[in-house]
Amino acid sequence: MAYINVGYGNLVNTDKIYSIVSPDSAPIKRLIQKSKETESYIDATCGKKTKSVIIMEDDIILLSALNTETLASRLNQ
Repeated sequence: MAYINVGYGNLVNTDKIYSIVSPDSAPIKRLIQKSKETESYIDATCGKKTKSVIIMEDDIILLSALNTETLASRLNQ
């Protein structure tokens, strides 16, 4: 198993990641809101602004304060 740092010492299993997207579009905002209502999200921002959304297996949404490009480069290393 390989892990990536998604900010502030939080690690995620790379095998469980489907996609990394920006939180700016309306469909992603709706997805975040729906996951908050069903409590199927993880907030790893530590109170900072959400800059990327990681969509994982089992419909888990992870919010990160790191840019999507930063996470993508960490994932490709």
